[in-house]
Amino acid sequence: MPDPQLVLATRVQDALSAAFGPSYANTDPVIRPSQFADLQANVALPLAKRLQQERGEKQNPRSVAEEILAHLDVADVASGVEVSGPGFINFTFDDAWIAAQAQALLADKRLGVPRAEHPQRVVVEYSSPNVAKEMHVGHLRTTIVGDAIARILDFLGHEVIRDNHVGDWGTPFGMLIEHLLDLGEDAAARDDSSVSDLTAFYQAARQKFDGDEAFAVRSRNRVVALQAGDPETIRLWTVLVEASKRYFNTVYERLGISLTDDDIKGESFYNDLLAPTVQELEDKGIAVVSDGALCAFPPGFTGREGEPLPVIIRKRDGGYNYSTSDLATIRYRVDTEHVDRMIYVVGAPQALHFQMVFAVARMAGWLNEGVRAEHAQIGNVLGTDGKILRTRAGGTVKLAELLDEAVQRAGQEFDAIERDTPFDEATRADIVEKVGIGAVKYADLSVSLDSEYIFDFDRMIAFKGNTGPYLQYATARIRSIFRRAGVAPESATGRIVLGEPAERALALQLLSFGAVLEQAGEAAEPHKLAGFVYAVADAFTTFFENCPVLKAPDEATRDSRLALCAATLGVLTTGLDLLGVPVPERM
Repeated sequence: MPDPQLVLATRVQDALSAAFGPSYANTDPVIRPSQFADLQANVALPLAKRLQQERGEKQNPRSVAEEILAHLDVADVASGVEVSGPGFINFTFDDAWIAAQAQALLADKRLGVPRAEHPQRVVVEYSSPNVAKEMHVGHLRTTIVGDAIARILDFLGHEVIRDNHVGDWGTPFGMLIEHLLDLGEDAAARDDSSVSDLTAFYQAARQKFDGDEAFAVRSRNRVVALQAGDPETIRLWTVLVEASKRYFNTVYERLGISLTDDDIKGESFYNDLLAPTVQELEDKGIAVVSDGALCAFPPGFTGREGEPLPVIIRKRDGGYNYSTSDLATIRYRVDTEHVDRMIYVVGAPQALHFQMVFAVARMAGWLNEGVRAEHAQIGNVLGTDGKILRTRAGGTVKLAELLDEAVQRAGQEFDAIERDTPFDEATRADIVEKVGIGAVKYADLSVSLDSEYIFDFDRMIAFKGNTGPYLQYATARIRSIFRRAGVAPESATGRIVLGEPAERALALQLLSFGAVLEQAGEAAEPHKLAGFVYAVADAFTTFFENCPVLKAPDEATRDSRLALCAATLGVLTTGLDLLGVPVPERM
């Protein structure tokens, strides 16, 4: 499906080549929306400067625009083209062209979204909670954003490897295993045990470790046994891991996250790869001993005094750390999984860590022009006071409790809406759950992933504005139209004819779906898709208010508008599904 902006960009570049020569064909035409027309090309102004430098004489941007226009062939797509202002070129698309493209989108199961011409093997690392710890609000964004990135890339035709890099190894497991033995191993399998409250379980183990020297000694010995691969210790460690998986899965199921147990590659997975990774770095002369530790010094990273910053590969005591594990992970993904791209959906505070780890991996040759590694930096979630979101007591907000409150508030907002026929309790509960969860997810996805955002229940659960409930209601409203019409959306295949401005604006908006998805996937930025879906819903609201569907003036207009509704429903539901936002059938 041709994206309107891409169509015009290609035509303008052809005109540039014809008017000024082939060397100008790749000039960026800067196609953007305009208040005076559908789209505007801002190419003549920068081009005039280039021509002035090359020709040695002043160039009038309007004259340059007129010269481009003389070689521009857009008669089949645009009904109007004119030069405006200091040299902008304004385009108005032909109604028949827009209608034909919308019709083709409706007939296409993929809604005009092409599959990637060169599919890549992409690993998306996200969520990454810690075993024996409850997920908190800090995991919300990495989980939601990462899942949306994976869904978008999947839909575009890339081979996506979802990777849940859980924290399941290291020194804390000594005290956790010993605490489990004190409680009784069967406690991990009981829902009424303290193990089911992972936060309380971890805190109790930590308290005993800090206050009971005998327990601390047992814990340290257990760590040694764990790292040595003692079968009984590994079995007890597995009990804790399995208990945590059950908890993770309840959260993922509620959030509609596509991660499964098969996607888990925790720190333990790479444990046997640490020593060979370090050895390779030593053999290549990248890792050297510095102040007793084995370090790499990637170029370009210095401290306040200008001293080289190290990436510690092996600590003084011979132990490994996060950098070692992350380097072993990159090595594995390149050598064994043969990925083309790695996306780390991790908090922004880890930016320097990943920059330096990626630099060391490039020094080692694991990252090269054929392998792309990127840190999708996740900003903090703030409270309405502008500070990191915390409980009133100052503690970390548990993710499960946050979702409970979202659903409870969604129920209050939902019940305040007057309806002729109330929903039964089961239907109401299902709708309210989807509205609450959808509100939380969309509020997160609607802002740039590296931006901080304020977690405000009142704003995110509102049924008006750029919110999840508003988008969900738009899809429910379209389904209601089809129920009253007595036809299924997939049966609405009438010929689309655009007679009203609101019809035209909606149809034109739909045509950008494929291009927006491509941009969101390439940049790993789901907010681009969220913004598009909102724009579609907003255009539909204007259409709904100005263009009667079931009471259209004639049957042909009714069929055309039903077809436009069906295309809109397809784009909205697909877009929301790729964002992971649930869509109730009715609201």
